[in-house]
Amino acid sequence: MTPPPWKRVTWVTSPDGVELLEAVATASGALAISTSDAGADDWIEALPGAEPPWKLVRVQALFASDLDLGALDATVARIAGASLAGTSRVEDVEDRDWVRAWMPHARPQRFGKRLWVCPTSAELPAVPEDSAVLRLDPGLGFGTGSHESTALCLEWLESQPLSGRRVLDYGCGSGILALASLLLGATDARACDIDPHALQATRDNAQRNDLEDRLWVGQPADLSHAPADILIANIMASTLIELADEFARRQESSAAIVLSGILAQQSSEVEQAYASDYVMTRWRERGGWVLLCGRHRDSVSPHLR
Repeated sequence: MTPPPWKRVTWVTSPDGVELLEAVATASGALAISTSDAGADDWIEALPGAEPPWKLVRVQALFASDLDLGALDATVARIAGASLAGTSRVEDVEDRDWVRAWMPHARPQRFGKRLWVCPTSAELPAVPEDSAVLRLDPGLGFGTGSHESTALCLEWLESQPLSGRRVLDYGCGSGILALASLLLGATDARACDIDPHALQATRDNAQRNDLEDRLWVGQPADLSHAPADILIANIMASTLIELADEFARRQESSAAIVLSGILAQQSSEVEQAYASDYVMTRWRERGGWVLLCGRHRDSVSPHLR
């Protein structure tokens, strides 16, 4: 019998261990990574002196079936072992099931006053006529708006006047942020990711919402040098820090930058990395995750800096 093509590895960790686990999983070949509240997990062991269970985070990573679990466990133990609550859990995942396993539980979600994200399998409730509705299947790229960091980005986009703006979604996953910006009035959007599965999910979702003609999708290396009015990135804090200079080169002085995927205790370090080019503010925090936004220093009055 042919083995299932995927393995899903789940860890439960303190918030401090999330970035370490994501880094290990990425370096070990993870095709997709997601995080969520671990309060409902009854198989975990509480860390000695740790916060209550609802302060723990579940990290799930999807790998090809030929994953060397022994090597992965050894690396995790060496780099992030002190933050873990219990041992890892490994599950075989069928090709036909892993993307859509979430669908029976998925529900339409509203962000701000008028943005709705509705799974393709769900029925949209009655909504006001001026609502922006995004039909979404996460595909291999993940990203449905259920995670706090993504929700914060969607709420920020919904709160902004996007008409006539050019948006760059860096690390697009399912394309949710780029597509939402288009539905909310952006002129065009570019969505980039290093994961080819994410790019395919983004293309599929763009077609599903009739937005292909206003969206460019591709690898970061293939991005044009056209400036972005809004650059939004919902990725790991360590990667945001590495990309600070690159992001500044991609924007004009009047542009806005939006950064998410940042744990509260990481926000100061990320702010510092962008301080030479941007005036940064902490827009909102939820569930231990922070969204930072900023403006180029050249566009901010000196007395406001």
